This record gives sequence, structure tokens and C-alpha cells, in this order.
Amino acid sequence: MTNFQGLPPVLTIDGPSGSGKGTIVKHVAQRLGWHMLDSGALYRLVAYGSQQNHLSFEDENAIAEYAAQLDVEFKLVELESGIETGQNGQDLQIILEGKVVGSELRTETTGNAASIVAAMPKVREALLQRQRDFRQNPGLVADGRDMGTTVFPDAEAKIFLTASAEERAQRRYKQLKEKGISGNLAALLQDIRRDINERDERDSQRSASPLKPAEDAILIDTSGLSIEQVVEQVMAVCEKSFDVK
Repeated sequence: MTNFQGLPPVLTIDGPSGSGKGTIVKHVAQRLGWHMLDSGALYRLVAYGSQQNHLSFEDENAIAEYAAQLDVEFKLVELESGIETGQNGQDLQIILEGKVVGSELRTETTGNAASIVAAMPKVREALLQRQRDFRQNPGLVADGRDMGTTVFPDAEAKIFLTASAEERAQRRYKQLKEKGISGNLAALLQDIRRDINERDERDSQRSASPLKPAEDAILIDTSGLSIEQVVEQVMAVCEKSFDVK
């Protein structure tokens, strides 16, 4: 199936940190049998790799140059513990500069650094074509903050997931507790709330591709909804937009 331009179809799912888009994209991609793009992973990779290579976040040119030459490979492997679940019963393994990375990309430090990097126009330009190259048959489900507005403005279906800042903070707090994070949990929750509010402001106020719904995006508030409920709402949109069931 292709669109009127002869390109593979695209479903974009945008939203702020903690809205659940990463989880939903994986489930929907599995249901559709399509490729998936976690654009946030690219920015986290640039942020993490820049830190590992001792690049200053005040040097946008150096970060952009690193992004343009990003040595990354996305590889599907058989299910193994500790690797982020991908599509079709396999796992998505991310290899940066020859080294498998996973948990390193999901820390609060890397997440905040990625938000800073994503606000750099030269970095966004360097990664733009890299993201568009993921558009392959039979189709693509793309997760990010500007997939429907900047990267794939011609996507046939666009979703914008949201949730209250408190709900998103509680989700992150729960994830950390499940990972066995100890210490002052009340202070941790307060820190998470502050980080989410700061990231929301930074992402929405940046000059390059600010976080906002595309004009033709369908908004879904995931507050209080289960993963299954959100997936079904997204699949209902897919059934109307694509020839899928």
C-alpha cells in the first residue's frame, strides 16, 4: 500500500514525555506489521554519544557534526531480557559506535540532555533525512514530538497523545520504583515533576519544530486509560485511514 505520492504509508504518534507514545507505537506497529521509528531514541543517542565523547552542549556545531555522522545500527534480534521489545516477537537492539546501548538511553540525565539537543536547529536538520529514511514498505509508525508537523507532514494519519503532568510524573515514578530505585521517594517524585514541567516548557518553546499537535492530528488523552484502551483508539483511526483491520 502506498499513498498518492507513491510513498509507503505513515502513522505519526506525537506527544510529550510520559504520554505513553513509545509503548503505544510498539503495540500498534506489531498489530499492523509495520516498521517503527522511535525518533526520541535518535536524540537520546546524540545526547548520550556527545556526553561519551566529551562534547560541550554549548557547542551546537560540534553536536550537529556528531549527529550527521552518528554511527548507529538498529538490529532486530530474538527476545532477550533487558532489551527493549520491538515488533513481531523480536527485540530492537540499538548499537552505538559498536556497543549495545539500552538502559543508558532511558536515564533522566540522558532524557534531559536529549531535550536540550533536540532544541538545536542544526542538530534537527542533521537528523531530518535520517528519520525520513525509515519510511519503507509496508508502512511506518513514527513516534516523536514533531513527526506529524515536520518530519512526515504528509502522513495519512496523525495522533497526538497527551496526559496531565501529574499523571506522567506518576508513571515515571512507578517505573523507577519497579526498577528498585531506593532513597527518598517523595523527593524523587518532586524531582520528576519538576523535570517534566521543565522539559515540556523547553520542548514547546523551542524555535525549531516546537512540540505541538499537527493541525490535522487526532488528540487522545491517555490519563486514566490502559495501554489496551489507547491501542484500540489508535487502531480505530488506522482502520479509517488505511486499508487495515
